[in-house]
Amino acid sequence: MPVPLPTADTRWRCAQCGNLTRFDVTRSSRVREFLHLDLAGDPTVEETEVLAQAVEQVSCRWCSAVDSVELVARPDAGGPTSDPG
Repeated sequence: MPVPLPTADTRWRCAQCGNLTRFDVTRSSRVREFLHLDLAGDPTVEETEVLAQAVEQVSCRWCSAVDSVELVARPDAGGPTSDPG
């Protein structure tokens, strides 16, 4: 199930341990790239355009919880101001 991305007013928080700053993110992307091949045939990506992307899973780096990451308000929108501990 895709996980919602944080917005200007929200951020991720682990509901299990309270982590606000460290997450492992599994993401799928569909991109268009402009490749420049040198005369030896070695490619260099010169431009990348993201056509679509989805965050598939977000897990907490502290406690390894997978289904406990939620969106909460940012501090300036009334949310928590620091990590616990």
